[in-house]
Amino acid sequence: MSDLKTLLQDRRAATGLLILTVLCAIGVLAPFIAPADPVVQHDVLRTRFLPPFTTGPEGNLYLLGTDRFGRDLLSRLVYGARISLAVGLLSVTVSVALGTAIGLVSAYFGGAVERALMAVTDATLAMPRIVLLLALITLWEPSVVLVVLVLGFTGWMGIARLTRAEVKGLMGRPFVDAARAAGMGDLRLIGRHLLPNALTPVLVAAALGVGNAIMLEAGLSFLGLGVPPPSPSWGNMIAGGRDALVNAPWVATFPGIMVVLAVVGCNLLGDGARDALDPKTR
Repeated sequence: MSDLKTLLQDRRAATGLLILTVLCAIGVLAPFIAPADPVVQHDVLRTRFLPPFTTGPEGNLYLLGTDRFGRDLLSRLVYGARISLAVGLLSVTVSVALGTAIGLVSAYFGGAVERALMAVTDATLAMPRIVLLLALITLWEPSVVLVVLVLGFTGWMGIARLTRAEVKGLMGRPFVDAARAAGMGDLRLIGRHLLPNALTPVLVAAALGVGNAIMLEAGLSFLGLGVPPPSPSWGNMIAGGRDALVNAPWVATFPGIMVVLAVVGCNLLGDGARDALDPKTR
């Protein structure tokens, strides 16, 4: 509770948390907020590219306008929050779980285990992530699950190195020697002492990683390799409006603003958490 109170006292962290909470609430409450079905198409010729605050021929008010297929942009934006935020959160969860496990094992056991795991980590880290992403995505048919797994399994290396460095520093602390002298086993020592004390920088990196994952998903969707339409995500909505930037700029502008808000919220939360929770910077 004290850490949470300290976190909320930091203006950047509180602002970032507020932004992300609102965006997550929009995604969760999408069925109640969205005025229409995000994939329903009406008379395309009469409803396509309607500007914001326009009443359509069927009498519906389009607060944010429509896209090239006459679909309500506000509804797609609200439902797109579900997919884009879910992709960011789930992919970072995969990265954190994998990277934390590898970093803990390598730092705790050391020797040949550490050298082997760090060699794999460094070799994977040396590969350009965007090239690796494009290569993996093009091998299989794009889907939400595939995007989550690919982003997750290509983003764990930094977490692993960070966890290893933190655990290495903790291994020389007196409480570790005391726990071993008391006969504490490896799993209990890792779970009760090492992991909780190494989590703060990992959680900060995770908060920053969510914004990065959302940006990567948007980039992949912009290239047609992310979440496949008609399911709305902010990335494929931007891609759908890139050819209409002159005559219908709202189609790409509104999802672009949502991506910016999500990334800014993650960055503010991560920066604030780093300064608020790290005792070295207090």
